[in-house]
Amino acid sequence: MRGDLSIRQVYAILGWPRSRHYAPVKAAPAIDEGLAQTALAIHRDSRRSYGARRLARSLCRHGFRVGRERAATLMRRLDIRLRKKRFHYARRNTKPAPAENIVNRQFDPARPNQTWAGDITFIRTGQGFLYLAIVVDLYSRRIVGWATGHTPDSRLAIKANELAIGLRQPAPGLVMHTDQGASYTSDRYTQHLARHGIVQSMSRKGNCWDNAVVERVFRSLKQEWFGEETFPTRALASQDAIDYLVRYYNHERLHSALDYRPPAEFERMAA
Repeated sequence: MRGDLSIRQVYAILGWPRSRHYAPVKAAPAIDEGLAQTALAIHRDSRRSYGARRLARSLCRHGFRVGRERAATLMRRLDIRLRKKRFHYARRNTKPAPAENIVNRQFDPARPNQTWAGDITFIRTGQGFLYLAIVVDLYSRRIVGWATGHTPDSRLAIKANELAIGLRQPAPGLVMHTDQGASYTSDRYTQHLARHGIVQSMSRKGNCWDNAVVERVFRSLKQEWFGEETFPTRALASQDAIDYLVRYYNHERLHSALDYRPPAEFERMAA
């Protein structure tokens, strides 16, 4: 006796109509060409960093009605894949903080130029490390100061501050929050703040969450923008980093803390 069952017998056992076997398989609906091209352009411009949530928000800003689930489906059908993340770890200074933690993780000041935050990170290049100092206005998360150099010292931090001060013209009493890195505990740096009427605030020792906003900027730069990219020279790394911070991050990247608006747009709408 044969052990194989015919299609008719299998369907009879399962109680299915034979017509089910001949029903055509429904093809997935075609993707709108404009939607597909816009999604791919957003993916390219973000350097493969946007997930479904940010892609959906960005598509809505381009006039398409797309939710997170549809964006996820779109990513699968267009083979949109995120860039792999890289993780970096930094050492912290062990000296006592010369200033108290005024900010205390309150990263939502009421107005621009009320509280800034800064930090320094490194970028590997074929010529050795490039160091990047930035200043972020916590009100809008906008990058308001930046500087690059060969040494992560107080001069680099001051250079970034001076640019921010020149661009923003803050009133006396501005709070400047940083970690306890040696660049920010030096006499040169604290005297620089005093000359400009800036109040110093410092994170607790070894606690990166106390300066989480700036840490996230660096994480976005390295994981979303650089990814696996390598730079043969410091000049190329500096150019790419500043392009990301000043152009893309400030004016294009959607920020979840700002209701998915770029920092520059958030400031304009709040003015």
